[in-house]
Amino acid sequence: MSETEPQPGGTAPGKDEKASGSLNPLQVVGSVMAAGLGVQSSKNRERDFKQGRIGVFIAAGIIFTGLFIGTVFTVVQLVLSGTGQ
Repeated sequence: MSETEPQPGGTAPGKDEKASGSLNPLQVVGSVMAAGLGVQSSKNRERDFKQGRIGVFIAAGIIFTGLFIGTVFTVVQLVLSGTGQ
């Protein structure tokens, strides 16, 4: 079988190799933010499970959670200081 012939699954080898590559940092951040806010699409979720590494998503999730809690805390402190508390 030559390199240009489709594989048994019906896809060309070049497309399969690109699909199995790892996610770039922007895709990871976008996926973690969307999942954290509950708006992750099923297409992106499937891509993440097929191409992503669990350690990267765990680290990004911990960072996102810390930033989210810090942002909420800061906003609450600003609101309370504005009311004279």
